[in-house]
Amino acid sequence: MALHLLDHPLGRHYVTRLRDETTRPEAFRVICHRLTGLLLTEATRELPTRPVRVHTPLEETEGEELSTYVVAVAVLRAGLGMLEPFTRLLPDVSIGYIGLERDEATAEAHAYYCKLPPVENRPVFVVDPMLATGGSAVRAVQRVRDAGATKIRFLCIVAAPEGLERLGEAFPDVPVYAAALDRGLDPRKFICPGLGDFGDRLYGTQINQSGL
Repeated sequence: MALHLLDHPLGRHYVTRLRDETTRPEAFRVICHRLTGLLLTEATRELPTRPVRVHTPLEETEGEELSTYVVAVAVLRAGLGMLEPFTRLLPDVSIGYIGLERDEATAEAHAYYCKLPPVENRPVFVVDPMLATGGSAVRAVQRVRDAGATKIRFLCIVAAPEGLERLGEAFPDVPVYAAALDRGLDPRKFICPGLGDFGDRLYGTQINQSGL
């Protein structure tokens, strides 16, 4: 499995802002969008294109356009925060959803919803901001593979070595694009230093919201 770590000063800046516990949900969402946009730029570097001729105001010239339709699959609920850059940068993108809920006792993910567009012969980007144990990632990738996808990429904000190892063992051909590789998991299976519960911080559902 190939790991592609975002190597950009803006990426490091945005990750630091997301880690900061004082970052409020409205700012958290904006930063998540910007950071995902950087990841998406890297992850789409090898998308196929085809030549096309267009007319500028001055003359006819040759350019390139994407020659394939892209699919983005968000792992609910936190993955929703990473979809906006896909619809902004890739207007023809098709969106799918996979609902996975983590059992807090076992840290294993259980599926409760799945809605996918056609994925055969299309690049599929599975997005989930936190790659912790790898359980959700493996289940999500398996779902899209069962639906016929063969060109799969996994995008996350923060990854833990444990999750990378598990996903790599299950799907060694699926590259991972991450903004940060953290130290590891704590006894509760949360990434450290991490940035807390991504979904709670994204939607403001954590306990003890100050300033409200």
